Amino acid sequence: MKNIFLTLTLSLAFYGAVAQNNPNPGYWQQHVDYKMEVSMDVKKYQYHGTQKLTYTNHSPDTLKRVFFHLFYNAFQPGSDMDERLKSIADPDRRMVNTLEKGNKKVYESKISLLKPDEIGFLKVKNVKQDGIEVYSNVVGTVMEVVLKQPILPGAATVLTLNFDGQAPQMIRRAGRNSSEGVALSMAQWFPKMAEYDFEGWHVEQYLGREFHSVWGDFDVKLTLDKNYTVGATGNLVNKNEIGHGYQDDQVEVVHPKKTKDLTWHFSAHNVLDFTWAADDNYIHDKYVGPQGITLHFLYKNNPKILENWKKLQPRTAALFEFFNTQVGPYPYDQYSVIQGGDGGMEYSMCTLITGDRDFASLVGVTAHEVAHSWFQHSLATNETKHEWMDEGFTSFISDLAVMKTMDASEQEDSNPFGSSYKNYYYMVNKGIEQPLTTHADRYDLNSAYSISSYVKGSIFLTQLSYVIGWDNTMKTLQRYYRDFRFTHPTPNDFKRTAERVTGAVLDWYMVDWTQTTNTIDYGIQFVEDAGTTKTKVTLNRLGRMPMPLDIMVEYQDGTFESFYVPTTSMHWVKPNPFPSIKRTVLPGWGWGNPGYHFQIAQPRKKIKTITIDPSQFMADIDQKNNVYTQ
Repeated sequence: MKNIFLTLTLSLAFYGAVAQNNPNPGYWQQHVDYKMEVSMDVKKYQYHGTQKLTYTNHSPDTLKRVFFHLFYNAFQPGSDMDERLKSIADPDRRMVNTLEKGNKKVYESKISLLKPDEIGFLKVKNVKQDGIEVYSNVVGTVMEVVLKQPILPGAATVLTLNFDGQAPQMIRRAGRNSSEGVALSMAQWFPKMAEYDFEGWHVEQYLGREFHSVWGDFDVKLTLDKNYTVGATGNLVNKNEIGHGYQDDQVEVVHPKKTKDLTWHFSAHNVLDFTWAADDNYIHDKYVGPQGITLHFLYKNNPKILENWKKLQPRTAALFEFFNTQVGPYPYDQYSVIQGGDGGMEYSMCTLITGDRDFASLVGVTAHEVAHSWFQHSLATNETKHEWMDEGFTSFISDLAVMKTMDASEQEDSNPFGSSYKNYYYMVNKGIEQPLTTHADRYDLNSAYSISSYVKGSIFLTQLSYVIGWDNTMKTLQRYYRDFRFTHPTPNDFKRTAERVTGAVLDWYMVDWTQTTNTIDYGIQFVEDAGTTKTKVTLNRLGRMPMPLDIMVEYQDGTFESFYVPTTSMHWVKPNPFPSIKRTVLPGWGWGNPGYHFQIAQPRKKIKTITIDPSQFMADIDQKNNVYTQ
């Protein structure tokens, strides 16, 4: 393991060199290079900027037009996001007012109430391609640009534009004056090139959910009130001019001139986005993390939260060490944990989180958002279509990290995965489940989206550890990271990685768990004497989804024996999860037969219990019939 870890560390020392490392033959991905200069009026919450974008077309297609996202336009009365808040039965409570009308609760969209100086907007003008003005058209949060010269395969073009923006009064990840008093949470704030991949353009209206982004480089200059401290994606280029805790030790800060404003110059290479936050009352701490990375912590100078934010710093370093070891090395040299936003949201090389929390919650949200640096900001799945891979994989590894890095007394739940299974069973029993292949914006309920993406996505991995073994699951995660980092992998890429690691056939698992709402339900139907020296056990499959079965038998004398029933769909036998206990591998059980029986070479009177899946990692929706007791 040490040799593998060293190899991965060396291979990522220059992370730009691994772009398009995807092993699939013929794989390609686009590239963007942003140069932006922005001036922010911190009193009006408005900003003006210029953008020079070099777009490289690595696709085999000739592009006659391109698209930009203008996310802040969603924060306007009548936008698609506003209308969705009015129509969905369980809107995000952060985005609505709850009113009582008679005996009924009614939700009022906060976006509908925004005044002109409170809305969010992005207005673009002077769009040019290689210096020549081009036609552009804005529909909601998407701008179409019709090119004068098509971009041929392998060619690049330069697009320039000017933009004016206003940070919305209502915080949804981004905005101004958060509930905890953070002045500016600047996420999704600039005209951002849409993703074009093997499926074509991805240009849905922004409803406040997930993203799919182009890998690129950012060079950003932000000019604003000198009293504000900024935390952002990337590295601060001019730290010894800025100060604010960023400068090198024992180096005097030299301001270029006396002015009320300062210009912060950030640079980031091979990232998906650029995010920043600013406040005139931030404390800025630095902490050295594993492999020498610099961890930045920016949080309000509020006595209520100071102790927890100081304690958070070594814990964050421990989280990075855990993720480095369990998945693969963090590929950048800095990360910023920034108080801002309206909950917790991951961005390239930083996160915005609410900071007025108890310590367990503060570590928990940090663990989750930091883990996104691996599952989304290194492995950039299309999270609008495969949100369960982004949120679910992150939930799995961050829950595990919290368990491993915090004392039992500090943890909110002694079983890191217990609540996931409870929430999944709740969704199934309520009848609100939709397949994991559902687009993130197309879920009927926010609760169904949340449980599906975070919970069922996490169970995909914990249950996979039941199917192929824990060690094989972790080896799969590590190989997946090694093979697909800095690309846009798909669910099939992960499945094929697990198959390469193990030799198992896993298409049945991927199809049933992610593309259907089929459930797992096995039961012990009969336990009966088979003569005087043996016992016959009859099992039945009540759910549609097949699974291999671990069956544990406990005898009256306190000894144990296990039996393994393979599913014939897998064409593989997993290693014994209980190596100290004798295991018998039985003939396979095909899906077409709802019943199965086997014999135990002991009389029934000697048996104390028979249990299907003693690990409880198989998501069997009715476990009352999983145990036989004598």
